Amino acid sequence: MIKSMQKCHSIIVTGKVQDIGFRSIVEHIGRSFGMHGLVFNAKDGSVKILCSCENSVLDNFTQAIKVRGAENGTEIEEIKEQTLSINIDLPDEFSKVSSDDEIDLGRKFDKANALLSTLIVDNKSGFNEIKIGINNMTTIMLEQNKRMDEHNTRLEAILEKLVER
Repeated sequence: MIKSMQKCHSIIVTGKVQDIGFRSIVEHIGRSFGMHGLVFNAKDGSVKILCSCENSVLDNFTQAIKVRGAENGTEIEEIKEQTLSINIDLPDEFSKVSSDDEIDLGRKFDKANALLSTLIVDNKSGFNEIKIGINNMTTIMLEQNKRMDEHNTRLEAILEKLVER
């Protein structure tokens, strides 16, 4: 590609696009197309992309983002693309910006904590059901053992009578 034919583009992707590895998908696609650019999480919950490429590559890039994103659980509501009137010197290798890692990690830990709390509550109720089931089985087995003891006692009495004859 001749760099002078490339234009800078700003892309905003909205929907369920954060905390699911979407930036890594975009980074991989950008690199596979040989694009220059950056991808990062925005505070408003969207993912923003700043890239440099030809228009034909941009169409393929956004289509690949839609397809690969959907395959990996991303729920894209909208992709807004704007061609910038200026050229920006972007990194040669398409990169994921990680300046928001602390916020990202905090948000992910909060979600994980909520899921673990739910799991603990579910397990407690599940263990109670298992305990009740085991207690019921124990009662049934004790009753069965009692019947077996009575049966064995009758069999021993029959055997003693047979031996006496």
